[in-house]
Amino acid sequence: MNEAFKPGFFFRNPHLQTFLGRSKIRVRKEEHFRRASKAMVLDCGEGVRLLGYHTRQETGDAKGLIVLIHGWEGSADSTYILATAGFFFRRGFDVFRLNLRDHGESHHLNEGLFHGALIRETFQALQNIAALPTYGRLYLIGFSLGGNFALRLALKHSREKEIPALTRVFAISPALDPHKATVAIDNGWGVYRRYFLNKWKRSLRKKQALFPELYDFKPLMKARSCMEMTESIMIYYRDFSDFRDYFRQYTLVGPAFRGLSVPTTIMVSRDDPVIPTIDFHELHAQENLHLSVQPYGGHCGFIALPDFSCWYERRIDNAITQDFS
Repeated sequence: MNEAFKPGFFFRNPHLQTFLGRSKIRVRKEEHFRRASKAMVLDCGEGVRLLGYHTRQETGDAKGLIVLIHGWEGSADSTYILATAGFFFRRGFDVFRLNLRDHGESHHLNEGLFHGALIRETFQALQNIAALPTYGRLYLIGFSLGGNFALRLALKHSREKEIPALTRVFAISPALDPHKATVAIDNGWGVYRRYFLNKWKRSLRKKQALFPELYDFKPLMKARSCMEMTESIMIYYRDFSDFRDYFRQYTLVGPAFRGLSVPTTIMVSRDDPVIPTIDFHELHAQENLHLSVQPYGGHCGFIALPDFSCWYERRIDNAITQDFS
């Protein structure tokens, strides 16, 4: 687990690393894997349904189950999800790729809007996934906002002990403080702000088309920053007094991981253009929390060239291998 990420000098740029992580070259081998995947709609209680894709070993004999959660405005079919899924499928694991609410092709499944504090339905989804065929070991991997979800799922499991098969949790470039991450996106390189804004607006247009009697997002379409969008959309989030209260619901800083009982590893780079890393250094030490801060890697990148191998996939594989030795 101590291998450091050391890309070649010309491949250290954080923006290049971020884009490499999403390069379609990474999924050139995954068509067979995608064809082998079965779509599943999970009943998550209170009328909530989430869409995912389950891929099983053809022999029916898997080492365990890998569950993957994408980042904000990503999906179960995002490049980094498919690449990581294929990597572990070839190593003998079954894989479940979960869509968060209103991500991928799932906008029609729920009237309510997605937001980052929806941990209860995601936990229920994980319980349902764990109850599929009997798996002795379940490994959870989350990316960016999905990494934040994975960390909160680990904490909720630590309190409630309701997913007995959960063996290890991994978070790649997770957003610990969503308020700071939103500000970083808005104040950083404009490409990221436009990327997330455009994808968010496209998602909201799709939601409005499906539920025109509930939503009118036309005023939000004028927003020119992610923070402006967040403040404007609060009229649809009645459970929060304002955007600060909303962000607090899924902020993980300081002593947040007290009581963590499942081995959990966070992997992040100091040059991440989306996630401020100062909060990682201020986390209180905890026996089951392992932090790997690399000098390079961008946001969910960590790609080595020329072979497009992925550093965090090898790190996770090495950690999992310990459970079989």
